[in-house]
Amino acid sequence: MPYPLSDATVRLLAGRNYAVLATVNPDGSPQTSVVWVGRDGTDLLFSTVAGRVKHRNMVRDPRVSVTVIDSADPENYVELRGRVTMSPDVGRRLDTRLSWKYDGRDPGPDRPGAVRVAVRMTVEKVTGYAAR
Repeated sequence: MPYPLSDATVRLLAGRNYAVLATVNPDGSPQTSVVWVGRDGTDLLFSTVAGRVKHRNMVRDPRVSVTVIDSADPENYVELRGRVTMSPDVGRRLDTRLSWKYDGRDPGPDRPGAVRVAVRMTVEKVTGYAAR
């Protein structure tokens, strides 16, 4: 069942606000990465390259947390917790969409042989100032 997102959360996700993805390392310690995020309904979307630490962590343990910070007011933020599923980012469609949102242009090239992965996060809990 979709978790409802407040209007303030939807505005943060729609803006050019960077997010911090937290995944779980094999030893249980946290690993964080700054990511660009998009939205499909109540799901969060982001792209990564297969084999990166965050990708390996999400393959092993799909539980993640994403904190989105308002670039105009850093005290306005939202943390979304949930689980991810991954599929090929065919034609880098998601990566390109996010690049246009954040940079206003097509993304630069990945390293040779890189495989792009589209990540879909199903939100299970929302906290933070913008969650209200």
